[in-house]
Amino acid sequence: MGAGQVGTTRAALARGEVAVLGATRRVLGHTPAVPLARGLSLFGEHAAGWLLLGAAGWLRGRDRRDWATATLGVLLAHGAAVGVKRAARRSRPVLEAVPSLVRTPSTLSFPSAHAASTAAAAAGFGPLVGRPVMTAALGAMAVSRVLLGVHWPTDVVAGAVLGTAVASGVRRAAIPGEDR
Repeated sequence: MGAGQVGTTRAALARGEVAVLGATRRVLGHTPAVPLARGLSLFGEHAAGWLLLGAAGWLRGRDRRDWATATLGVLLAHGAAVGVKRAARRSRPVLEAVPSLVRTPSTLSFPSAHAASTAAAAAGFGPLVGRPVMTAALGAMAVSRVLLGVHWPTDVVAGAVLGTAVASGVRRAAIPGEDR
């Protein structure tokens, strides 16, 4: 692919991301999805809600190793996302048509740490609390980041891929020979 094609592809991707941000806000911006998204944003900040869920699961006393492994996956996925974010230095969306609806701790967006920690939680906690519930949580968190105007769609996709990969790696390292 030549330099001209790369530029054209990047421009098309940028237009697509702006279109997705705008469409998400138009469809959901005046619905109860906004307060739900704000709540998810708070829950996912620094992976705190997922870490608390992991601690609560561990404290129950059943499946402690699985809860500890899953919680470690969440923690490491969040840390990995923050590290990549600092290296990538991609700015959050700043669009007049889609203003941010929440404050963020930084102006960096790629990848979404909320999506990374939630994907890690879905992968790790899914077998413990039910995969459908955790898959729904991941979908809701992913949409919330775009709805709130704090992430480009590709930030969210990259965060989800990163979180899933980290959680899977942690599980394989903690429980050799087991494939869940």
